[in-house]
Amino acid sequence: MNMKRFLRRTAAKNEAGFSLIEALIGMAIVGTAMLGLAQAFLLSVNNNVRTGQIAHASYLAQQQLDYLRTLMASELSTFPSTSRGESADEVLDPNADGFPDFRRITQVTSGGASFAVKVLVFPATAIGKSSTSILADPANYRVRAVFSSVIVR
Repeated sequence: MNMKRFLRRTAAKNEAGFSLIEALIGMAIVGTAMLGLAQAFLLSVNNNVRTGQIAHASYLAQQQLDYLRTLMASELSTFPSTSRGESADEVLDPNADGFPDFRRITQVTSGGASFAVKVLVFPATAIGKSSTSILADPANYRVRAVFSSVIVR
């Protein structure tokens, strides 16, 4: 009879629940999984922000190219003209929140009847930097859009 009582007590102790070490190991595994998910979430947010910047920059570059295509040859040869309100180096705030978001640099080179046009759009971190140094190494200033075209008149 003693043996049956001993077996019942042992079985009851085994069914009591988890030990402290088992609970700690389980918490460590869940914590590690949560950290991995948090890191993936942050990476996703950063990629979404960068993609949004590239989309805005591409729109701004295309907008400038479309404007330049409306100009006549005499107007293209004098680009940028302050009398027409043009600038080859602009700070832009497309969402009108009072903080500049982009810097757009436009280069127009005449080659007889054709004009080579290059539009580069940079994030706000390029504002205040020398345009010469930016154009020498655009990748260093995290260029978001580069559009090149030839306009023939």
